Amino acid sequence: MFATSGPGATNLITGIADAKIDSTPMVCITGQVSSHLLGTDAFQETDVIGISMPVVKWSCQVTRAEDIPAAIAQAFYIAGTGRPGPVLIDITKDAQFGTLDFTYQRRPHIRSYRPVPTPNINDIEAAASLINRAKKPYLLIGQGILLSNATEELRAFVEKSGIPTASTLLGLSALSVDHPLYVGYLGMHGNYGPNVKTNECDVLIAIGMRFDDRVTGNVSKYAKQAKVVHIDIDAAELNKIIPATVAVHADAKDALNLLLPLIHKRRFDDWIAEFKACDQHEYDKVIRSEINPSDGHLKMAEVVHMLSEKTKGNAVIVTDVGQHQMVTSRYYRYTQAYSNITSGGLGTMGFALPAAMGAKVGAPNRDVIAIIGDGGFQMTLQELNHFAV
Repeated sequence: MFATSGPGATNLITGIADAKIDSTPMVCITGQVSSHLLGTDAFQETDVIGISMPVVKWSCQVTRAEDIPAAIAQAFYIAGTGRPGPVLIDITKDAQFGTLDFTYQRRPHIRSYRPVPTPNINDIEAAASLINRAKKPYLLIGQGILLSNATEELRAFVEKSGIPTASTLLGLSALSVDHPLYVGYLGMHGNYGPNVKTNECDVLIAIGMRFDDRVTGNVSKYAKQAKVVHIDIDAAELNKIIPATVAVHADAKDALNLLLPLIHKRRFDDWIAEFKACDQHEYDKVIRSEINPSDGHLKMAEVVHMLSEKTKGNAVIVTDVGQHQMVTSRYYRYTQAYSNITSGGLGTMGFALPAAMGAKVGAPNRDVIAIIGDGGFQMTLQELNHFAV
């Protein structure tokens, strides 16, 4: 992503902040005034490094042309490894106009930067022991499953362990909604059973999710009865919000591969039946009238439900931010991985239209459907100019 200096650079901040909180890899390159003008309040000079520092994974300012290749190589390496995130390179005007003898430089290693932690086998064994002894285990999955390409490992773990599994907003599509052990969508706009049963399980396993406030609500009352296994690639997320009985600092794929041979093959039919009873209660009280309204007027849930049936849950769904985002998350039945794209942690209106364009470029052979409210659409509708004929 490129932007000019000053206001061009500051206009990137919202997108960068969105990428940071949602673990989206992004490389931003901004223009800057000439290096001899830095600090003089020159025309369109802005301290974009200082402004962006809280919301980037890494940033640097380049003042010499010969430093550009190394900076760009490092930026792409950092953005896409470990917990992904946005990086920013600010390049002064004189560096942009300079010349150099270019040679390609890869950055497969940076001193002190360890993007993928080595799991502690003692923590893995402790987690497996808790899971094997559980009578009512419950698995919560987040976007970390998708980011680590661990959907196959997740399915193998779920099917061997027999554990009911619920998803965060950004974890949607990591496990098909048709899977018999998938029990729904977590959070304040989510399904009844996944939320209620959080406070009834005895072991709570969280993989690649950060216990966002939209999931936990009042943390003083959240899963107090349960022992917690928390697996995350970012050590800063462990014990940050919910104290873990066993904290495993690891990539989701690595952790699941290590856990799989250690866990017992089990079934929890009675426990699963409790979730199914909650599903029926929610259907009777809420869902039936939402997807089959009797007043003759269209409802959002009815439209999303019909869209889901027409696409068989296989489309890439890109949502903007608002009520339609939550309704889509509840009523679209994702059956294929990597099918849900939305602004989660920051909740940025205007996200969906340009994001859908990017999704189509990234997945040209899949149907990409943007679901947008009128307010969000008006914020970025100018993007349609790129497709004007």
